[in-house]
Parts: sequence; structure tokens; C-alpha cells
Amino acid sequence: MSSGIFKKPEPEVKIVNVVATVKVNQDINLRRILEKIPQAEYDPKRFPGLVYRLTKPKTAILIFGSGNMVITGAKAEEDVYKAVEKLINTLISKRIISGAKPNIKIENVVASGNLKGLIDLEKAAETLEYAIYEPEEFPGLIYSMREPKVVILLFASGKIVCTGARGEKYIYEAVNRLREELEEKELIYY
Repeated sequence: MSSGIFKKPEPEVKIVNVVATVKVNQDINLRRILEKIPQAEYDPKRFPGLVYRLTKPKTAILIFGSGNMVITGAKAEEDVYKAVEKLINTLISKRIISGAKPNIKIENVVASGNLKGLIDLEKAAETLEYAIYEPEEFPGLIYSMREPKVVILLFASGKIVCTGARGEKYIYEAVNRLREELEEKELIYY
């Protein structure tokens, strides 16, 4: 596969979406948010939550009357925390909620990447445990990794999509572990 002279290329990994849930343990008056923050979107006939969009960091936050929220669109875990801080400060300053200590939980990190090698998907489907490959249905192999618990879509070109991670560090761990496994089983060619 690789000789001492040939240096294998480093894989590329890019976080494309971080989804988190937030609880503030108090009810939130969504109509009041709409009155005080006109850029918020709320149509209870269509959807029970209010949509609040931030430009920095670029995120969309679904806010529910129960005090539960869902944040999506962040490109890093750090952006989730910044968005929550900004939102909570705004809600407190507009007197919509009283001081709140939000409980934030990262639910899903999605990343795209490139292993920079060609992958033998047929052989990988036979060799990797928990792999599904139906090329007539979908051009990629679906690999449910057990540790860390993520799902990775692998394509013959070496491109990957990783989803289901509960933190950024698990994305990088999964990609490194996948690459090692592919090399060990001689399923990737540089």
C-alpha cells in the first residue's frame, strides 16, 4: 500500500451542522418575543415553535413555549454556546424571561470529508461489520460505527459524510478510526 517514501494524504473533515437542544426551565411567551423582536417568525397554526435566526453565529433557533429550544445550523459546538448566550441575553434584556441557566446538550454533529483515497465499496461491504451497500439504491456504503456511535456514508471516491456524533471530537475520532480500519483491511488505495 504505502511505502516509506510515499506520505499518505491527511483526510479532510469539515463540520457542516451542529444541532443542540436547550432547556431554560421556565415558560416562554412566544407572542411577547414576536412583539419585542420583529424579525422572529411565529405562526402557531403552521408550527408550534417560534423561529429566531441569528447572523453571528449563523444559526436558527426554534423556541417553544415550554422553555425548550432546538438550535441548528451552527458550524462548531462553540457557535452553539455563543448563540445560546446571545439569545438568553436578548430574552432577559427584553424582559421575556428572568435570569436563566440554560441546559445545553449537543444532539448531532454532521460533517463531510474526504479520505483522499479510493475505496473498494464491494469489498468493504463484505468486510466491515454493520455495513450496508445497495449500489442499485444508493451509490454509497452506509457504515454504522459502534465506537464512537456514528453513521458514516462512504463513497468510492473517498468522500464521506458522518452523522450522529454527540460532539465534534467524536467526528474526528470516527474518521481516524475508519481510515485505520480501511487501511488495515486494504480497502483504501492512495
